[in-house]
Amino acid sequence: MSYQKNVRILILDDNRQMATLFVVILKAFGFPHPVVSATVEEAQDICQDNTFDLILVDQLLKRGSGLEFVRWLRNPNTTPMQFVPIIMISSYSERSRIFDAIGAGVDEFLVKPVKPIDIARRIDAVTFKRRKFVRAENYFGPDRRRFKDKFYNGPFRRADDMVADEADVFEFD
Repeated sequence: MSYQKNVRILILDDNRQMATLFVVILKAFGFPHPVVSATVEEAQDICQDNTFDLILVDQLLKRGSGLEFVRWLRNPNTTPMQFVPIIMISSYSERSRIFDAIGAGVDEFLVKPVKPIDIARRIDAVTFKRRKFVRAENYFGPDRRRFKDKFYNGPFRRADDMVADEADVFEFD
């Protein structure tokens, strides 16, 4: 698997062994110089002076939260990188943690322990299958819907928003 060599990647993980593992894997994929940060504050400082094409973020840090960093990134008032692909990494796989990450605006979620193939799949997903971004009152980030409903093309997609009766859902020849 080979990627463009000029892709800039930031890794936010306070566990030195995990950060080193990510660097080794990313270098094996052809990314020559991933940048590593151990704290949210340091990552924010780095992002003020640099731009990245991909960010890997650990969900739970000793000082701060990966979710806090993602919300900061997605805020157009704090950084110009609000559209950067973000892969959140966590030791926990509870639905609530995954939903918290999605609600913060991550593109993909990866549970530790990680395998290189899983990292490659997530990178491919955020690179080649990028979802449109949504701006709502309490959310900015990638569209959380992974599948399009072939029966509905209107502006509202929640069940409460649909007022069509069942006959309107079926196509007749």
